[in-house]
Amino acid sequence: MKVAAYTMILGLVIRQVPAFVVNRAPRTITAAVFTQQQQKVTISSSSSSSLQMASGGRQSAAVTDKDLMEKTKKNKKSGKKQERLDTNPPKGTRDFFPLDMRLRNWLFDHWKEVARLYGFQEYDAPVLESEALYTRKAGEEVTQQLYNFEDKGGRAVALRPEMTPSLARMVMSTGGGMTMPLKWFSIPQCWRYERMTRGRRREHFQWNMDVWGVSGVGAEAELLRAMVTFFERVGITSDDVGIKVNSRLVIAEILTELGIPEEKFAATC
Repeated sequence: MKVAAYTMILGLVIRQVPAFVVNRAPRTITAAVFTQQQQKVTISSSSSSSLQMASGGRQSAAVTDKDLMEKTKKNKKSGKKQERLDTNPPKGTRDFFPLDMRLRNWLFDHWKEVARLYGFQEYDAPVLESEALYTRKAGEEVTQQLYNFEDKGGRAVALRPEMTPSLARMVMSTGGGMTMPLKWFSIPQCWRYERMTRGRRREHFQWNMDVWGVSGVGAEAELLRAMVTFFERVGITSDDVGIKVNSRLVIAEILTELGIPEEKFAATC
């Protein structure tokens, strides 16, 4: 069965959202973090903040090593100079302090509300994927910008540069057992090792809305309407932004007419 898939991606630089939205942002009440060993840490916001940690996770060396303080004293006596810790995040990345998180959550909440308003369900996938998932699309720009490496098991892996391949992998893994049409959304953090410019780093978040199993232009129309709904909710009008619609099929037809071979489409565009 041939399945049509449509994706709407809206990526915004969070720090460029107008400052006035800060006063309208809700407080973040609860945050949950999972380590590699599925240790859950919940921080609750109240007059006396509490920290709850599920058992079974790794403990700090300061807790498990009773001789840690003695070792520290010996290192000081030996006269060895330690390298000064660089407090900046890795190049191309950023920290999110509480005020930044407040603004980010405000933006993400709007994305989620609009997606659910149009009947989309949220999904997620590992930020670490098999490198082959992206190198199969050889020739595209993203292949040259992978954060890729070999893990300790000798497997070639990469930080995801985009979400669509992960979505396709998830759908294919069900062996055609999913009921169509499929309407999913996500807000993934993506990584690309590329030249940085103003407002463009090596990691970013983007809002993805995907429709599978719908023929015709109905899916595109719904995605465009969802995008406009978001803009309207945050006070952005046609005076501020414009929407342009492109088609790979049209571009491919033009390139073919110009005598450009298919394997050079990506480089030409």
